[in-house]
Amino acid sequence: MPGPLLDTLKGSKQETAPVWLMRQAGRYLPEYRELRAEKGGFLELVYDSEAAAEITFQPIRRFGFDGAILFSDILIVPHAMGQGLEFLKGEGPKLSPTLRDADLSDFKPAKERFEPVYETVRQTRKLISDRVTMLGFAGSPWTVATYMVAGEGSKNQEPARLMAYKDAGRMQAICDAIIEYSVEYLRGQIDAGAEAIQLFDSWAGSLAPDEFEKWVIAPNATITAAIRESHPGVPVIGFPKGAGAKLPAYARETGVDAVGLDETLDPVWAHESLPDGMPVQGNFDPLLLEAGGPQLRKRVRTIIDAFQDRPHVFNLGHGIGQFTPIEHVEELLAELRGG
Repeated sequence: MPGPLLDTLKGSKQETAPVWLMRQAGRYLPEYRELRAEKGGFLELVYDSEAAAEITFQPIRRFGFDGAILFSDILIVPHAMGQGLEFLKGEGPKLSPTLRDADLSDFKPAKERFEPVYETVRQTRKLISDRVTMLGFAGSPWTVATYMVAGEGSKNQEPARLMAYKDAGRMQAICDAIIEYSVEYLRGQIDAGAEAIQLFDSWAGSLAPDEFEKWVIAPNATITAAIRESHPGVPVIGFPKGAGAKLPAYARETGVDAVGLDETLDPVWAHESLPDGMPVQGNFDPLLLEAGGPQLRKRVRTIIDAFQDRPHVFNLGHGIGQFTPIEHVEELLAELRGG
């Protein structure tokens, strides 16, 4: 029997919205911090399948979420493509050499780096009940490309945006390569036990409308079609953060089964603007979860009421912050579930 989250992503409305939180497996949990202190750096944890499965399971054990999101990172794809990757304390990810200084042909592919992630999915699937949906994911091509070009997170994604304007053919080749690796990676996750996948386009909001069509909608449509061809019936959630008014076009043209909403969107507008019956996910503000208080409970009700007539997965508008108090997550769940 599929759980309520998988049923919702397939278009069935639930009496109580199923819930999972982006980055629910991570730094706000004391058990995660303890394990990381024992095991070492972030990337080492990602490639340690036993530890990564335990981290994926930690929020399920503590909160009883309806979905378990794979503990990994969107930059595993460029790492498998052969680009160097390290996570520096206090600085975030660094990729080298950058695609401003090198070509894709300079990289030596290392697809074996996908294997520990597949094993994490297999091990997590053994830990969770059938009622909990196993969620895999990948970064969308545009967002991954911004890191590969700049070598790190960048303000307004300027290096990649400049490349897209100056040399669209080169950017297309980069995105095509990311698509190829991402499709293989997602298919491997599904074969290992992922029941639904999410495409994270964290930097979609930095693009002008015609560039959004080219670098967000088109690549995500290609990936979604490939997954549908090889694994029909596995829902694809698209999350183009910052899409704003472009979200309805994304929902119609990419072919995704469900869309994630960031916290800046009016849920009433989203309900009125998106295709009838399309499942939605989000859009609670992670900072409000960190803040807590009466506004937290009020906003839960506002979102639930806005989506009462369509399938809805309760989630955040982006990842949970590392300083979020555990009791605020418990408060959110109590309000949502009537506890």
